[in-house]
Amino acid sequence: MPENAAEKQFAAEPHAEPPSGTPPVAPEVPAERTHHGITVNDPYEWLRAKDSPLVLAHLKAENTYTEQRSRHLAPLRESLFNEIKDRTQESDMSVPSRKGRWWYFSRTTEGRQYAAHCRAPVDSPDDWEPPAITAAQPLPGEQVLLDGNTEAQGHVFFSLGAFDVSPDGTLLAYSTDTVGDERFLVHVKDLETGALLPDEIPDTNYSLTWSRDGSTLFYTTVDSAWRPYKVWRHRLGANVADDDLIYHEMDESFFVGVGSTRSERFVVIAASSKVTSEVRVLEADDPADTPRLIAARRSGVEYHVEHAVIDGEDRFLVLHNDGAENFMLAEAPVHTPGPEHWRSVLDHRDDVRLEDVEAFATHLVIAYRRDALPRTAVLPLVDGGYGEAREVAFDEELYSCYPAANPEWSQPHVRIAYTSFVTPASVYDQFLAGDRRVLRKQQPVLAGYDPDDYEQHRDWATADDGVAVPISIVCRRGTARDGSAPGLIYGYGAYEMSMDPSFVVSRLSLLDRGMVFAVAHVRGGGELGRGWYDTGKMLTKRNTFTDFVSCAQHLAASGWTAADRLVAMGGSAGGLLIGAALNLAPHAFAGALAAVPFVDALTSILDPSLPLTVIEWDEWGDPLHDPDVYAYMSGYSPYDNVRTAAYPPVLATTSLNDTRVLYVEPAKWVARLRAFNDGAPGVLLKTEMAAGHGGVSGRYEAWRERAFEYAWVIDTAGAPHLPPTRR
Repeated sequence: MPENAAEKQFAAEPHAEPPSGTPPVAPEVPAERTHHGITVNDPYEWLRAKDSPLVLAHLKAENTYTEQRSRHLAPLRESLFNEIKDRTQESDMSVPSRKGRWWYFSRTTEGRQYAAHCRAPVDSPDDWEPPAITAAQPLPGEQVLLDGNTEAQGHVFFSLGAFDVSPDGTLLAYSTDTVGDERFLVHVKDLETGALLPDEIPDTNYSLTWSRDGSTLFYTTVDSAWRPYKVWRHRLGANVADDDLIYHEMDESFFVGVGSTRSERFVVIAASSKVTSEVRVLEADDPADTPRLIAARRSGVEYHVEHAVIDGEDRFLVLHNDGAENFMLAEAPVHTPGPEHWRSVLDHRDDVRLEDVEAFATHLVIAYRRDALPRTAVLPLVDGGYGEAREVAFDEELYSCYPAANPEWSQPHVRIAYTSFVTPASVYDQFLAGDRRVLRKQQPVLAGYDPDDYEQHRDWATADDGVAVPISIVCRRGTARDGSAPGLIYGYGAYEMSMDPSFVVSRLSLLDRGMVFAVAHVRGGGELGRGWYDTGKMLTKRNTFTDFVSCAQHLAASGWTAADRLVAMGGSAGGLLIGAALNLAPHAFAGALAAVPFVDALTSILDPSLPLTVIEWDEWGDPLHDPDVYAYMSGYSPYDNVRTAAYPPVLATTSLNDTRVLYVEPAKWVARLRAFNDGAPGVLLKTEMAAGHGGVSGRYEAWRERAFEYAWVIDTAGAPHLPPTRR
């Protein structure tokens, strides 16, 4: 309904502010839409008018009510914030990574919100030993390239987008967002003088890269639906208005990105939908080069391209799914890279999902997943081609192993990021010669953390259709399995994204209060390969929701927790999961935390003018043109399926400037939950008025936001409020 129509109705029928301590009531304003012969009245659609004083007043009233309802949690919130802070080494630094003649690293300083990005000179060409850095003492010749605290001054919100040093190390291109809408302003800094160049490029997306000589930047811009769709070439010193458009993606279901191969030999332009991709390259040594197509798009075929030198000859490595559901790796000549020339390097396997390949002078690094865990292998390059792949293995039951920052083409080692639910984030250098592994750093966890105090497990639930669904579980060692422990179950289940084992400092505050934390690896994610994803999207999306309910019920039936002590949690598409699961089985949960939740999915996917909608049709289906998809989504969209039922308490969080999941979705959802359930006083909405999809910016503010959420979780699950007693 148009904003002015809503305002006229409210003026004619004045509505009083709710008494203190009672939930806000969103007035109902008739607003009809018709698709496929079905007319739907959406009485809360007026909340979409972001700039309306009525809408802003309603969101503020919701914030006031949420604060009133959670005021008793203020001491707990402060305890949680202090626990996070006390466990975190506030003045810290990353492990330096070498590129060219510099070591690059970042520093955080106690009391400051953002990191400073720094570098220091390499002593000699053969020096691969990262310098030892202390919080108090700068390295000889250390330079601060960018201090996020300085950049953030005067802004409530700050986010760093691109950060790319030119190949010769003399210039830094970086981009900033001070609103939260993910539209970035590119700056270029002369690292020898510290001065900013006059080259400023507004309204860019995340991706940006240099030509090899540092004379030219390639960047992307977005259309009105926030879709990155154009690639531009900017020569330093030229007027941005005169930049060359070198690629324009006309298909609204595709988005584009620009980057470089690790060798810096080629600039890569990738156009991708959710199910199809198309790649072009141009010579990085020739910024004026015309992009050259690798392989024309074919519906359902995805591929990624990397450059390698194999047995002295340039090759393109092509990771693709043409006849290979879980992807395979092929190579092709640089000058004739079409599919007819693709020759297999790593064949398809049903039990292994190949995810990425990185090429170096002497080896390839392969990222893949097997048994629902991310793994890394090194494939040496030898005379005649390829050696034998060696997995970088660890001995924990659950862990994550990824390639980390490996910027230098000729480095003699592979840097690995390793973590688990109980092992803090660790950085290893795996040397190729002698198979030697060196731990460079493990995330410091203060206040007496001992990993032996905790245990992690893999369990399996049985879905409605008999499929086994993996669950990852972490808890305090010795936690009783008699149903007495409070629990938190997390899920996502979309876009083939996998929720892998990781260590989170703030989670310790839950575990030390006796809570069990579980991750439900439901269909729609990528944990068990492409097939796991395909059976949790489009017209099989319900599997995501029923899997989650099955996992929750399994945890209760197995004694890990009980239904009246189990809180569900998910964000964005995971918020859709939470909303749908509540409609299916509200009795299975004691509460639900839904962060930036995609709960009005049908309304959003019906509107191609909204950000990202057309791109999303390959994930959810196209209800605008397909009546079967419309009917299917109508049957699960959380907002459309709210009913009169014994819903547990709900905390929904959102941000006013979110461009991915608009604030209006949780606002409408909360209003409908209240309307159907006698005001639903336990349903809360918290809106950040100056943030985007990722919430507030700044680490201390992020800690306070997590403390707010976890205080509500602890209280709702019935866990103790008092700080944990060290055992």
